[in-house]
Parts: sequence; structure tokens; C-alpha cells
Amino acid sequence: MKTKRRYPIGAEVQPAGGTHFLVWAPRPGKVELVLESGPGAPAVIPMKALADGYHGAMVPVATAGTRYRFRLDGKGDYPDPASRFQPDGPHGSSQVVDPTAYDWQDAGWPGVSVKGQVIYEMHVGTFTKEGTFAAAQNELAELAACGITVVEVMPVADFPGRFGWGYDGVGQFAPVWLYGEPDDFRRFVDTAHQNGLGVILDVVYNHFGPSGNYLKEYSTDYFTDAYKNEWGEAINFDGKNSRPVREFFLANAAYWIEEFHLDGLRLDATQQIFDASPEYIVTAIARRVRKAAAGRQTILVAENEPQDSNLVRPATAGGNGLDSLWNDDFHHSAMVALTGRNEAYYTDYLGKPQEFLSMLKYGYLYQGQRYKWQKGRRGSPGLDLPPEAFVLYIQNHDQIANSGRSERLQFLTSPGRLRAMTALLLLAPGTPMLFQGQEFGASTPFYYFSDHDPELAKLVREGRAQFTQQFRSLATPEMQSFVKDPGNPSVFEQCKLDLGERERHRPVYDLHKDLLRLRREDPVFSAQAPRGLDGAVVAEECLVLRYFGQEGDDRLLVVNFGRDVHLDPAPEPLLAPPAGMAWGIVWSSEDPKYGGTGTPHPDTQENWRMQGHAAVALAPVPREDKKDA
Repeated sequence: MKTKRRYPIGAEVQPAGGTHFLVWAPRPGKVELVLESGPGAPAVIPMKALADGYHGAMVPVATAGTRYRFRLDGKGDYPDPASRFQPDGPHGSSQVVDPTAYDWQDAGWPGVSVKGQVIYEMHVGTFTKEGTFAAAQNELAELAACGITVVEVMPVADFPGRFGWGYDGVGQFAPVWLYGEPDDFRRFVDTAHQNGLGVILDVVYNHFGPSGNYLKEYSTDYFTDAYKNEWGEAINFDGKNSRPVREFFLANAAYWIEEFHLDGLRLDATQQIFDASPEYIVTAIARRVRKAAAGRQTILVAENEPQDSNLVRPATAGGNGLDSLWNDDFHHSAMVALTGRNEAYYTDYLGKPQEFLSMLKYGYLYQGQRYKWQKGRRGSPGLDLPPEAFVLYIQNHDQIANSGRSERLQFLTSPGRLRAMTALLLLAPGTPMLFQGQEFGASTPFYYFSDHDPELAKLVREGRAQFTQQFRSLATPEMQSFVKDPGNPSVFEQCKLDLGERERHRPVYDLHKDLLRLRREDPVFSAQAPRGLDGAVVAEECLVLRYFGQEGDDRLLVVNFGRDVHLDPAPEPLLAPPAGMAWGIVWSSEDPKYGGTGTPHPDTQENWRMQGHAAVALAPVPREDKKDA
């Protein structure tokens, strides 16, 4: 019987019936397919040795739902490394899935490109009380109504235990059973598209988790000791027998785009993806994703701690062809400005207005300068990159968890400062990102949590406590008692959002909705034009940003993180309104509807008065309509 395959690994239901099984297993001398349930089970079926260490078998009676494992050298039964679903987790049997059974409703969906997007980072297990794809799906319309345009789902590749962040995944092709079945994830994406939302998936291509990882039973060449990896063994992208390993990950990238209609990927910790091949694996992944999208637009985002700007330059220009980079510099400066603390990895940030002005104009703050914390240079030149190439945020999963008590920002700073910083974030020309619940001031923490067997859980718990000690304040005995046990189920449960806070925290929710509406509907704030703004530091903690529109239709954003500023004289030309016009207030963080105390006009007869702990957006109005305060 002739087979038709989409990918070089895994079980694929055939159009004419039956299922074809294919696995890369050069280590064992004999590979057998063990059918555990479904038509024809139980049965042990010899697999045919093919070229380059692959083994295949066509089973006419096997259908969607069939449970199976691979028996290696007659001694052990193991799950499929490319299993499409693990109903009992990574240690259990694999299940055949028919991706054509789902009836997609998004035929006209064009995909999304990075420009103009507002990203929302979501952890499915804690986004709702139920912690499932289906429950999260029910909230997508509300996210769209808020002004979110792209949902970035934290990793869903199958991982061990009852809960986890997902970064210790071992089943790259299998959506974790904890959140539902594969079709539940498809339905989530489909519903997102019907609500005008894109969906990108956070994928971990730099390491595998330590538990439930059976890859070495198939081949030790999945890994290499040529590089030192922060989280275990480095993946072999350029050594002996690396071609099938590369193809494994290239197929995985295409799989999520083709079979789940995802709009792109977020690549975790790309600095730990080591590859000296003629074509860097990240470049190859980008190319494969674009091809898999078959004309739909896609977004590829990278996390890269060393801040390698080359990742987002076109491959034709020697880059890696991605679209955007997480900008930790923005987060770190924001944290210092909001909390006054610059210990540990915040050491090289002062939280001063000049830092924000530079980042909004040029992206990364560090593009090759000396960096004390790392005792070397940090970053690479990126002055030529467009604003949307940088993803800006003041909260994300890592940084909330690293804040001592893993509290949200509203518990670490003043309400006025946070409102002003939120305005700077959401009106910045970069690509803003919110972490789940941030839009309504969620009171729930976001701890680090992972569920492992007792021996591994002990190591994880000790490692987490040690990590926090880089912060001088957290290294104190009294604060070490606040470091939670990641394996405690109650720690996970405490992180689940209370979506009722959308109404109970209405002022915060309205603040975000109104800012996102202004960003979306105002032609100047939404432009994201390269070199489309300039700014000036007018006081120790106060800056003004001038957004240049067409024919003088400019915008002014005044952001003051400090006390009231009376600027008299005001020798700053960016403050001057366009010819024949005056400035009118279009938005203020001190609007009483947001919990503020009102906004006197900043441009007065006594010259400029900038309200403390506030942000004000202004647009030109006819001079005769403007009354000085």
C-alpha cells in the first residue's frame, strides 16, 4: 500500500485508510510497533529498517485513537518521540491522531504580521480556574474587545506532572493532556481567528526536560557534549547524525503552523540553541515556518539574552529572518523606575527618562557597551531596526516569578507611577506585550511551579532558592522563607486568575482598554514609523515624547515618574505646538475613571506644569479653542 506522509516522523493516518508509523531509531538493532488498544490490538508488529536509521510500518487496521509504543531490541516499550498525543502523560502510551478530522472555520484568515500587534502572554493552566484550552477559548472574545491582537501561548508540548510552566517539555508534537485533546487546541486557535486574534506558540528548541525524556533509547545523537547548556544536555544540531535531529525540529515548527493553523512561534532562549552549521537552525526554522504558512502572514519572536539583533535581519542580509525580539532592557529599566531597586541583573539600569527615550527610538539600550553585571559587553548594534522589531513589556512570566513574593507590579510601586508606565508601554512605537491578567490588575501572583518526582523536585526546589539569592534583598534569611516550593500544588492553584476582577478592578481594565483603543485608532500613535518620534528629558524623572504625524498633526506624550515639575523657562522646542495650534488633552492617566485625581492642563500661563506620577497625551487643537489653565 502506497503511503502519503507530511512529516518524516510519527504516526500519520493515511487518506486511503490505515496508519503509517515512522521513527528515527539508529541505536537499537530491532524496532517493533506495539499496538496496545484499538483495532488489531494487542499486537506486536516488526518495523522495517529504512535508510539513515529510520524504521517504518504500515498498519491497515490502525486508526485515530489507536494506542501504541515502540519496543526497542525486545526489551523495553517506549512512547513515540514524535507522538501527536500522550493521553496519560509522557510516560504513557502514544495515541494516533487524525488532524483532518477537525472542521476548520478560518479559511479566510490571512494570518498576522508583527507590525500593529499587541501581544498577550497566556499560561493555559492558570488563565482560567479550569486550566483548559476549552475554558480559555471562552475568554478570547473578551481579549479581543480589550484590544489584544495576538495571544502568545506558553509552551504546551507534553510535560510531566500535574502542572508546570511548560519549559521542561519532552513531547514536542503532543499538546499536553492536562489542557485537553489536540482538537481542543485546534478549536482554541480557530475561535481566536474568528475573533480577529492571532495565536503564536512558545516553543522550547534549546533543551528537553529531564523527566519523561526517552530520546536516548532511540539515539544518543539527539544530544551533544560539544556545548554547555544551562538546563542540561545541548541538542545536536551540527554534530554526528545531526541531520535527522534538525529535521525533527524543522518538522515540528511546520507541524504547529500547518496542523494547528498557528500564526507563528516564540523561540525560547535562542542563545542556548547551538549550531555551527552553514545554515543556523533558527534561520532554517524561520524559512520552514514561512513555507508552512502557505501565504498566510506569520510572526517569529525570539528571546535572546545576549541581545543579538541579527536574529531579526533578513536572511538575504546575513540575518536569521525572524520578526522581533523580547526587549529585557525595557523591563529592567521600568522595574528600577517603578521600585527604586537596581540589584542583581538590574544593576546596569537606573530607570531614568533618558533610558526610555533611547529605547523608544533605538530598541535595545545595550547594543555593545560594557555591562557590569556580566563583566563584559552586552548586545549588538540595532540602530537600523524598525520599532516593531522589539517586544516591550513590564511584566512576563519570568519577571513576576523573580520578584521575591512573585507579586504583580501594582504591589511593588505606586498607582500613579504604574499608570504612567503603562501609558509609556502601550503608546510606545515598539510591540507591546501584556502578561495574563495585567490588563485588569490581577491580584494573583505568578510563582514558579513544576511537578516532578520527589528526587527531582528536591533539586528544583533547591535550585530555585539558590537562583533568588542573586538579589541581595532576597538572600536575607527573612526573605528566603518566602521562596515557595515549586512542587506544592497549592502554589500552582494560587496562580490561577480570578477573571471576576475584570469588573472589580474596572478602573485598571478601563485604563488598558482606553490606551489600546487610542493606540489602535489614533493615526499617529499607531504608525510605528521608523524614527517617528523624538523626545527630551525635562526633569530628573520626566520626559516628553513628540510623535511626528503628517503635515504637523503631531502628538505629545508627557510622562513624569517623579514629583510635580514646573518648567519655567521651557527651552525645549519639542514642547511647542504646531503652527497656529495649541495642545489639547486627549488622554490622561490621572482621569478619575482610572482612580486618578484629575488633570489640569500642563501648558499654562505660568509655562509648563507636569503633574507628578502621571502621563498625559496631547494632540493639536485650533488655538482659539484652547484656554490656558
